[in-house]
Amino acid sequence: MPEYIPLDLPETPRLAQNILHFARALRRAGLPIGPGRVLDAIRAVEAAGFTERMDFYYALQACFVNRPEQRAVFGQVFRLYWRDPRFMEHMMSLMLPAVRGVAEDRTAQAAEKRAAEALLDGKVPDLPEPQDQEEPTAIEVDMTLTMSAEEKLRTLDFEQMSTEEVAQAKRMLARLTLPVKPIPSRRGKPALTGARMDWRRTIRAAMRQGGEIRDLKRLTPRPRWPNLVVICDISGSMSQYSRMVLHFLHAVANEKGAGWARVHAFTFGTRLTNITRHLQTRDVDAALKAAGAEAQDWEGGTRIGQCLHGFNRDWSRRVMGQGAVVLLITDGLDRDDSGTLEKEMERLHLSARHLIWLNPLLRWEGFAPKASGIRAMLPHVDSFRAGHSIQSLEALAEAISRPADSGEKARLMALL
Repeated sequence: MPEYIPLDLPETPRLAQNILHFARALRRAGLPIGPGRVLDAIRAVEAAGFTERMDFYYALQACFVNRPEQRAVFGQVFRLYWRDPRFMEHMMSLMLPAVRGVAEDRTAQAAEKRAAEALLDGKVPDLPEPQDQEEPTAIEVDMTLTMSAEEKLRTLDFEQMSTEEVAQAKRMLARLTLPVKPIPSRRGKPALTGARMDWRRTIRAAMRQGGEIRDLKRLTPRPRWPNLVVICDISGSMSQYSRMVLHFLHAVANEKGAGWARVHAFTFGTRLTNITRHLQTRDVDAALKAAGAEAQDWEGGTRIGQCLHGFNRDWSRRVMGQGAVVLLITDGLDRDDSGTLEKEMERLHLSARHLIWLNPLLRWEGFAPKASGIRAMLPHVDSFRAGHSIQSLEALAEAISRPADSGEKARLMALL
């Protein structure tokens, strides 16, 4: 919950009008708010009063927020609308990220850019003209504006995307593919040429031809397709990234001709949840809504060791057959004992054909494996890669097709 200052709204009609404008800003930020909720909010504030800061905040939150992922947006819009006396300045800095020196040089917090766009209604205010300056002000221009919109969006951090950018990114993720090469098996199929002899078919043909072997039958290995098993962290620090990854995973699960035998998906925060059946729904919004209803620990704590223990105990033998490729999405920040986590990671690694770890913390240039959870997990993965943008998800195809590519693992292992 953000910090507050006392509210100065002595007139109830004026308060109702401000609540109405606040609700419109939330609706533009993506929250499904209608007239009924606005009336409920006005009645709730009237009943609870608005002289106490916490009562006012939670009265509005109870009326306007009905899903855990909406809390971040609500908190940022509330801070900008009701509290921050310089909210217009902050919004201008978020809407004009290419010009340095206009406002504070800092990265937008979670959902802050969406809140700024909602309050400005997508319009960028004109900058004031400089006055009484002897020398022209040096302005550093971000040259990434010369890039195409999609190219810029490919490298943008999921956490820093606005509402429109999130929608566009989801459309781009729906077009991504994750092909996989077949795995040669011991079983064979008839072929004109092959390294193995099919003695059964050869002898059977010879019996039909008077017992004389005239033609040697051959076999080629029959291809088999691996399973894709995704274990996704949905704790508070991973919520925005996990939503985008699940959109990508839905596209992979419903892609025809990708090659995967089956796509299995699990989410975890404080407990493990199997959402595989929900991804079979063709409509992505309906699929993720059902998955969100199934997983009750969205934006909660993280217990990676205990959740991996539950997966290894209850699901490993069911879904890890056929040489499964395991995709683990988490930041590795665990509150459990690192000894348990290391043991379960080792067991998961031994069960998988290829274990890939996507960590959004790798977006930072100075990232180092200092957290105990990361140090316990890193030795037991085949590939360690970033997972914070569309570009990083596109690179997954390369990581899967080239098992020898360990990503950032070799560099970070030297720091342990």
